[in-house]
Amino acid sequence: MTLFDSKKQISRRNLLAGAAVGLAAPAILYRTRAYAANPVIKVGHVSPKTGPLAGFGEADEYVIAQIQKLFNAGLENNGKTYTVEIITKDSQSNPNRAAEVAAELILGEEVDIIVGDSTPDTTNPVADQAEVNEVPCITTNCPWQPYFFGRNGDPAKGFEYTYHFFWGLEDVIAAFLDLWGSSGAEKKIAGLFPNDADGNAWGDPKLGLPPALADAGYTLTDPGRYQPLSDDFTSQISAFKEAGCEIVTGNMIPPDFANFWSQAAQQGFHPKVVTIGKALLFPSVIESLGDRGDGLSSEIWWTPNHPFPSSLTGESSADLANGYMKATNRPWTQPIGFKHALFEVTADVIRRSADLDDPQSILEAIRTTNLTTVVGPVNWAVGPVKNVTKTPLVAGQWQKQGDKFELVVTANKNAPEIPTTGEFKLLS
Repeated sequence: MTLFDSKKQISRRNLLAGAAVGLAAPAILYRTRAYAANPVIKVGHVSPKTGPLAGFGEADEYVIAQIQKLFNAGLENNGKTYTVEIITKDSQSNPNRAAEVAAELILGEEVDIIVGDSTPDTTNPVADQAEVNEVPCITTNCPWQPYFFGRNGDPAKGFEYTYHFFWGLEDVIAAFLDLWGSSGAEKKIAGLFPNDADGNAWGDPKLGLPPALADAGYTLTDPGRYQPLSDDFTSQISAFKEAGCEIVTGNMIPPDFANFWSQAAQQGFHPKVVTIGKALLFPSVIESLGDRGDGLSSEIWWTPNHPFPSSLTGESSADLANGYMKATNRPWTQPIGFKHALFEVTADVIRRSADLDDPQSILEAIRTTNLTTVVGPVNWAVGPVKNVTKTPLVAGQWQKQGDKFELVVTANKNAPEIPTTGEFKLLS
């Protein structure tokens, strides 16, 4: 149970109204944004900047600083200029902490909009807090099924205050099958699914990878859910070796994959293809694996070659990536695009809202979003379920070029607008 998930809890709106009545302040002293000298819109942001999911937040400081500079110049709404203040909090890769800081932003900072990103460990508790406290919320960087069904979403009803954009498990399955189809590896797959929201969704026998893999002629060996931050994968490796698995897939956090991959080498398990969601997204993780990182593969949600410009700045994906690399001396990383897009959508909503003092007007602006962002189109009129819209997905491989690793797109059948940049190679 999260901090405010009981229907008996009073919402922020009721809490503030009650406080106003209790103070019995004269109406003339009641300060509203409409009469403030410098009207400010507050946007709360939550993501994992520390902990095992910190790779998702690696680019936060740079991206948010760039966005805040733009927001300081003001956004126009109904002939008036509003300053937009971003207040960002660290979820510490912990869902309980994510709920706590989301509540602080909503009830303490009184944000007008709250946004969150990076796996269901952050998106779900942030969205839950927004829903119960009646604050407009936009989230991303989490497959839509763990976000929607992980919050007990009903496709017939959806949610009122919370909206999400990203791809789904059907997209990652299609991208992986495209990736493996020309690899030449045996259709015997090892499955690694942790006992968390992502792992349970990816490994779900009805909605996850298992039925889709079976339909495509693959045999899956799934030893069952393991506990996150596990330090022993001996039983899984033994099962994979016995089944003759040549492909490894699943969804893991970076420390878990590092342990598994090290133990696989020690125990003589040498698959031809390793395609893991989440863990293999980031250059820092691949670099930490040394030569053992060469040839590993994953889904790819954003690259410098994505063909969509920013609706906020006009910059290309290459411009965004190059700006980050120049400022930080670090390689580009996939969350740059979605972090930027999250604030593209937020800015668009602020500009189009009929009344920024009315949460329902902000919600209506979210619902009617039809925007091409740096990660692709965002349009909640087009989605698999209410409150969700999808962005394109491809897949590819880390390949060592000189002394550096490059993430190359090798499979784009389901999003041909995103160009391939290399050929897939089996692990040596």
